[in-house]
Amino acid sequence: MNSPDLSKAVDYHYGAFPPEKLDYEQLVEPLLQSTTSLTRYDQMLGAMQNSEILLAPLRRQEAVVSSRMEGTISTLDEVLRIEAEEESGDGEALLKARGEAVETLLYSRAMHRIQDQMEEGRPLSEWLIRSAHQMLLSFGRGASKNPGSYKDEQNYIGEKRNRSVSFVPISPDQLHAGMETLIRFSRAEKPTPLLKTALAHVEFEALHPFKDGNGRVGRMLVTLMLWDYDLIREPHFYVSAYFEEMREEYIDRMRRVSSHGEWTEWCLFFLEGLDKQACRNIETAQRVFDLYEEMKERFRETLNSPWAMNAVDFMFANPVFRNNRFTHHSEIPSHVAMRITRELRKADLITEVVPSAGRRPAMYSFEPLLEIVRDEPGF
Repeated sequence: MNSPDLSKAVDYHYGAFPPEKLDYEQLVEPLLQSTTSLTRYDQMLGAMQNSEILLAPLRRQEAVVSSRMEGTISTLDEVLRIEAEEESGDGEALLKARGEAVETLLYSRAMHRIQDQMEEGRPLSEWLIRSAHQMLLSFGRGASKNPGSYKDEQNYIGEKRNRSVSFVPISPDQLHAGMETLIRFSRAEKPTPLLKTALAHVEFEALHPFKDGNGRVGRMLVTLMLWDYDLIREPHFYVSAYFEEMREEYIDRMRRVSSHGEWTEWCLFFLEGLDKQACRNIETAQRVFDLYEEMKERFRETLNSPWAMNAVDFMFANPVFRNNRFTHHSEIPSHVAMRITRELRKADLITEVVPSAGRRPAMYSFEPLLEIVRDEPGF
């Protein structure tokens, strides 16, 4: 096997993290702007008493985009269909699905795993990061890449086809010390939380601690750190769309941290991304919230049933489903659930995507919500 071409590679910045100083004169205004936008977004989350339900599809879409940045191609609809099959009792749903779509689904589950553990009081730590990685690579082709374990061989970032390397991450023998420094930095009092998030993200990507999945775990950490620092009240901030849109600059800015010590320039780019994505997320969350208010009335009028609100909440959290899943999750009696789906179909509020076959109930999609999520700017 040919050796990798290291002639144009940038090496990890040994001894340079955390940076000794940043140009705060340049950073003051972007910090203020991004903080303001995040605050507006968080206020919107506060207005949504059930944001976990309303924004669940956006979390799936974040998984799609973040995975796509690593060359794992799937669609939101594909991921939701796998979930619907699995939740309806198909124990082989993951085995029958495309591997790339399963990888995307596991991203969402890894994020949930860390969220649950942090809500139970566990601090953001190396253990949690490895736990998320274990879930992310627990099935399919990722299972052979040491899920949950740090690399034990030098890895590289670059083009696989011509074996050209653009970046050489930290060496395995210095990785443990690097990760300890990163976690210690994330818990320090200074700098400000937004700058800690920016610097921790680029440092994690430069450490590249795992054989695979580093980019996806690193982008999870952005949301989790913002949440951990109480900048957002729920871990529902999705930044991968901006990074994908600015992919070339995103990669170049990270490399220049190591090659030229451009920590301030990286922070400026990161803060601009948070600001723009916060504004996009506000628009999308508002559209989802407005749809929810509209659907509450539509469902009441269409169904004339005391179960109408149960049905609304279920559709928003599970916009693709089979009818037995609907009954199980919404606690609606099965005969009532069947009537509700018939009425909602007649009103064109849900769409049949897979017809019933034998004992297999039909699969439906809640298109009004999916249309919003698919149209989210940057997605």
